[in-house]
Amino acid sequence: MNGLGIRLGRTARGVLGGPDDPRSAALRRFGLSITVLTVVGHTVLGFEQAYLTPVVAVAAALLAEGVLGTIDAHARGVRPWYAAGSPGAVVDLLLPAYITGLACAMLLYANDRLMPTVLATVAGVASKYVVRVRVAGRARHVLNPSNTGIVLVLLLFPWVGIAPPYQFTEWTAAPADWVIPLVVLAAGTMLNAKLTGKMPLIAAWCGGFVAQAVLRWALSLGDLSLVSALLPMTGVAFVLFTNYMITDPGTTPWRPRHQAVFGAATAAVYGVLVHFHVVFGLFFALVIVCVLRACVLVAAERLPWGSAGRAASTRSSASASAASAPAPPASVPAPGRPSLQPETR
Repeated sequence: MNGLGIRLGRTARGVLGGPDDPRSAALRRFGLSITVLTVVGHTVLGFEQAYLTPVVAVAAALLAEGVLGTIDAHARGVRPWYAAGSPGAVVDLLLPAYITGLACAMLLYANDRLMPTVLATVAGVASKYVVRVRVAGRARHVLNPSNTGIVLVLLLFPWVGIAPPYQFTEWTAAPADWVIPLVVLAAGTMLNAKLTGKMPLIAAWCGGFVAQAVLRWALSLGDLSLVSALLPMTGVAFVLFTNYMITDPGTTPWRPRHQAVFGAATAAVYGVLVHFHVVFGLFFALVIVCVLRACVLVAAERLPWGSAGRAASTRSSASASAASAPAPPASVPAPGRPSLQPETR
């Protein structure tokens, strides 16, 4: 949920091209959307978390980003985030961490405990600096930060769960129960269609989700209802995951066919996890596919057509050329001029 901090220039994580850059516009609109949803959720919709949870999570996220970003910048010899230039550029660099904090605060439920949400937030921000692969000579983070932090906390603390789906419409009544999912769906669809270009991924994910539901229903021999297998698609939680979590631009492919593979693979892994009764399958499926994609990127870099393979081939060709080149002729001093070569005795 926050990979729009694209590296450009010589700052800690790059400066987007300004307010007119589609990536910067997408990042700011997404930050605004999740802020509005958080405020409305706690005041109108019925979010179950404490009012202090998003405040503490955002503070932890910004602190972690500031410290880790500064350390990373000094280690790589580039300008840190606070020297990015204009205030707008600094905001763009901090927004991904801000979004991670709000996302973890919105999706995790730890009763009245704040530390699990703080841990998820800090772990999500740290994953961008710790888990990286080199693609085309540049280190890139490959794990969705918010999703990674959430999965880590779910594994470490079994008593922590995902926020109940009903919290998005708990304090509302018809027809608002229908309007809210439609508004979230429309806003997310416009954001992805106009700014992030992730519609192929969304289509493949939704199509794959339907396919795995039908397949599980067919294999269950009547033990599973097709309606119940498809029912998660009707909730606000699924709409948020589809439009804002799985479509993270920084950790998903850009080419349409690769997006389709990513979305379909996530749906397939989800179907397998649900078949084996693994709860919170959406989040585990996404982190598994992100890890698999990282392995593919690393392997592709080492193939002959990858940048690492091309660099190795260039070095070996240069070495071979140098070895096969004829030796330069020995210098002969001109008549009457002393030789500069040492005399051997």
